[in-house]
Amino acid sequence: MSAISGNAHGTIGAMSTPLQLLIAGGGIGGLAAALAVARAGWEVRLFERAPEFTEVGAGVQLGPNVTRILRAWGLEDELHAVAAFPDRLQVRNATSGADLGTLALGARAVERYGAPYATIHRADLHRLLCRAALQQHGVHLNLDHWVAGLHDDGRAVTLTTVAGQQIEGDALLGADGVWSHVRQQLLNDGPPRVTGHLAYRTMLRQSALPAALRTAQVTAWLGPRLHVVQYPVRRGEWMNVVAIVHGQPPADAQGWDHGANHADLQHALGATCAPLRELIAAVPEATVNDHAWRLWALADRAPVQGAEQMARGLVALLGDAAHPMRPYLAQGAGMAIEDAAELARALMSLPAVKGVEIGSGFAGTALLGSEHNDPFEMREGRVRTRKNHSGGVQGGISNGESIVMRVAFKPTSTIFKSQDSVDRQGQEVTLEAQGRHDPCVLPRAVPIVEAMVALVLMDQAQRQLAQNPDWSQRPGPGPQSEKGQNDSP
Repeated sequence: MSAISGNAHGTIGAMSTPLQLLIAGGGIGGLAAALAVARAGWEVRLFERAPEFTEVGAGVQLGPNVTRILRAWGLEDELHAVAAFPDRLQVRNATSGADLGTLALGARAVERYGAPYATIHRADLHRLLCRAALQQHGVHLNLDHWVAGLHDDGRAVTLTTVAGQQIEGDALLGADGVWSHVRQQLLNDGPPRVTGHLAYRTMLRQSALPAALRTAQVTAWLGPRLHVVQYPVRRGEWMNVVAIVHGQPPADAQGWDHGANHADLQHALGATCAPLRELIAAVPEATVNDHAWRLWALADRAPVQGAEQMARGLVALLGDAAHPMRPYLAQGAGMAIEDAAELARALMSLPAVKGVEIGSGFAGTALLGSEHNDPFEMREGRVRTRKNHSGGVQGGISNGESIVMRVAFKPTSTIFKSQDSVDRQGQEVTLEAQGRHDPCVLPRAVPIVEAMVALVLMDQAQRQLAQNPDWSQRPGPGPQSEKGQNDSP
């Protein structure tokens, strides 16, 4: 493939090599991004600090929004070989045992959402993604590589490892978890907040449990300052159990795998119902781990407030590095995979597109800062820019001006001139078109581009409203003016 690059003087040249993405972090999000971006035609170099991948981990729930992506990546058979597919989700009162509600999964999920609800061991999901990524051309996995620093000069980004290696790429993706080193260097917004929520987790052999405790469904137990969830993994042969209580986190809050005391958890559960107590009591005899329980101190961050918290320059964040969330909606791993899919979709969203400019675009790189500067002024009672050099987008967000884009499409290949080609037998031949066989791009390009821009703007507006429900009610620029009209020209 060919790529377009620009230098400090604004000249444009063609390169014969694919663009290169550097990824910090080889967890679920990093591997999913490596797979998705490689499928989009980029070369990927992934750097993981662990010297090897291990079995340590808990179960993961994958909603239809995620299994649909895995299917699109050609991983449906691999998923079915290692996952379980619960028939329903049941919510119960942890104190009384009463049934609070149920949600049909299984065939009902496929019927309603077009994809199944799956539960899987984290290590199995990780192994599945790793294998698929390494089968893609241009993916390079580097273990035992700690990211020490990064430098973005606007042309390329350079990653420096603890060992002193410097690797240059066209972009860097921080997928290094909630305690992201890349995020700290990019945003310098401090560490995540330790929530005081402690997750006790274990894996059980279902065959070692009494028949009454075995399950093919997801069960969530809710109580005061208490959340327990259990579900099958590894084709239903194992059961994942996670009990979340409030307590004092361990001294090393960054470590997500600590030994835990069975008696401490039993005490924290207090006066819960008999079925839940029986499940917890059965753990030491049925566990597949060296220790009955492992402990994970949960940490999170305030909700993302804008695009500048997700990406700056040639560096972007993904998954827990960008938007860590507590596990109560079972979407942490899913959101990391969705991030990866959206990244790839953005790279390959419009076929035949060869270049995109916003505002002054490439021409702006040939101007001095004083020439490109676009002062703000009051005009017709609104804050406006004089020339709209930015094309309505500054710092990744709208400035209220009209969004101006130029999108270049490749010419159609069918022309009425003789062309050299090669047939199926490898023989050089000359072809001459008889009639038209290509779609006429010109009348289709404009509505496609306009529709894609509108969809992206609406997506971002909906996300903003979801994170800040009172956004539209605040004074000043927003989705609605005082007269109820759209603020954009």
